Amino acid sequence: MLRINDTLAIADWELSESFTRAQGPGGQNVNKVSTAVELRFEAERSPHLPGPVKTRLKRLAGSRWTQDGAVLIRCEETRSQARNREIARERLAELIRKALVAPKRRIATKPTLGSQRRRLKAKSERGAVKALRGRVSDDD
Repeated sequence: MLRINDTLAIADWELSESFTRAQGPGGQNVNKVSTAVELRFEAERSPHLPGPVKTRLKRLAGSRWTQDGAVLIRCEETRSQARNREIARERLAELIRKALVAPKRRIATKPTLGSQRRRLKAKSERGAVKALRGRVSDDD
C-alpha cells in the first residue's frame, strides 16, 4: 500500500517493480547486483484516481506515460536496491500529489481606463519619435 495523502492510497496490485543492473560506476557491484528499479503504476486502470486527476497525471508524467496508460519511474541513484525502491515510490507519490491539485480558474479582467490611456499615449509618443526619423532635406 502506497499512501499518497490522508484520503488516498494506492493498492499494491496497481504497482509492479522490476529490477535491472544499474548503469555507471560501481565496480564489481554494478556487474553482479540488480539495484536499479523500474516502478510501474497502472494509472489508467486505477479505481482510486478520479478522471481529472488521471488527465493531469498524464500531462505531468510526459514521456513516463506509456501507451497502455501506465506510469514508469526508473531509479538507479544509489547502490542499494531497497533505497532505490523507496526513492521510486516517493517520486511516484509526489507526482500523484501534484496531479491532485486542481489548477485555479483564471478570471478574465479588463484593463483599467488609466492603463489604456497610458498605453495609447506611449504608442503615440513612440510613433512621433519614429516619424521624425528619415531623410533630412537641404532647404537653404
